[in-house]
Amino acid sequence: MSTFAELKAALPDTAEVVDGHLHIGGCDTVRLAAEYGTPLFVFCPQTLLNRVRLFKQGFPEATIYYAAKAFLTKAVCRILEVEGLGLDVASGGELHTALVASFPPERMVMHGNNKSDAEITAAVDAGLGRIAVDNLEEIDRIGAAAHRAGRVQAIFVRVTPGVEADTHKHIITGHHESKFGLSIASGAAAEAINTAIAHPDVDLAGIHCHIGSNICSAEPFEDAIDILFDFLGDLYSRAGIQIKQMNLGGGFGVPFVAGDEPFDPLSLGDAILNAAHASAEEHGLQMPQLCFEPGRWLIGNSMVTLYSVGAIKHSMDDLVFVSVDGGMSDNIRPALYQASYEALLANNPDDGHTRAVTVAGMHCESGDVLAEGVQLPVETGRSDVVAMPATGAYAYSMASNYNKKPRPAVVTASGGRASVMVRRETYEDLIRLEEDP
Repeated sequence: MSTFAELKAALPDTAEVVDGHLHIGGCDTVRLAAEYGTPLFVFCPQTLLNRVRLFKQGFPEATIYYAAKAFLTKAVCRILEVEGLGLDVASGGELHTALVASFPPERMVMHGNNKSDAEITAAVDAGLGRIAVDNLEEIDRIGAAAHRAGRVQAIFVRVTPGVEADTHKHIITGHHESKFGLSIASGAAAEAINTAIAHPDVDLAGIHCHIGSNICSAEPFEDAIDILFDFLGDLYSRAGIQIKQMNLGGGFGVPFVAGDEPFDPLSLGDAILNAAHASAEEHGLQMPQLCFEPGRWLIGNSMVTLYSVGAIKHSMDDLVFVSVDGGMSDNIRPALYQASYEALLANNPDDGHTRAVTVAGMHCESGDVLAEGVQLPVETGRSDVVAMPATGAYAYSMASNYNKKPRPAVVTASGGRASVMVRRETYEDLIRLEEDP
């Protein structure tokens, strides 16, 4: 059953039931829905802070970059800056947001498998601490931008170790057929490292890999570590090359549905760190500084999406469709790669008299389904408020204006007070870039 107790792990840390309503950050979510409208993202900053501190505790000597692609606003940048994290950006827009928020550029790394010249120049000119090289010709392009700027640009070389994480095929990124990085097995990674070392305008700071997303065990990271240190050992034995940093990316899993076992940095962190130290010792290498890029793990469970219930339909196959006023425009993940979500009624989160329903979006696509087989109260009806947990990562950041649907607002809830972090788009916003040719 999708009751509050069964979904507590997927909800923000401050979530509680007060007078029969779901509260987050001391705020009644039913009142938030009425005041700010739905769909509505409700963000709990305390949950983000708790996750940041827990991850740092699990990896105390590592450099931690927040993966901006999960969810990025100026306010999030400022929270992360105060907490001492770095920031991983993957586009000129993410870089611009961070710079406007006065995030320290030396604590940023830029990723991307097809960076434009403008993005590379902007990163170099801003003084980014690292740029992750994703293909061989990028080294010369980064070097040229650095030469024009009169500086030497530090880089990571992103490599693909050939590890296939146990996750959806669309979010595996460390296998040999990935569009990301340079293959170790093919020799492309070694060629890139040799090229970087010889280039006068770049400094090889380390190697980077990212094996996939929503990984909840240490084994895939241990497998990647074995392959990476075999690679580094070969570089050292052949050319005396010692790598200073090893960035193992992100992909740490969070609870989405009842029964999910999330990645635990306190217990699994030791396994990853021990594997790295053992591999370094085995190959006679100095232990590189480890780096990580959690995004989903830090912010995924800090947010819920609120929807208003509209039409309810019963099919001939006894399926019950509960339609809500959002859908794939505010959360494309279920349609894109069958991501699973749960739901509960914000105005009745503890009703145990439930039935299985399909939460359907309002868009003109049969695939616009947010959750299947979730338990909602039998008496669910129009204007009830559905709360969907674990939408902090890749929901708002992947939102669209499909069917000319304005993107929702994002409000923070803390200490019993709510404030707007991102205002709701208006119909006028939807057409403000259009011209009459």
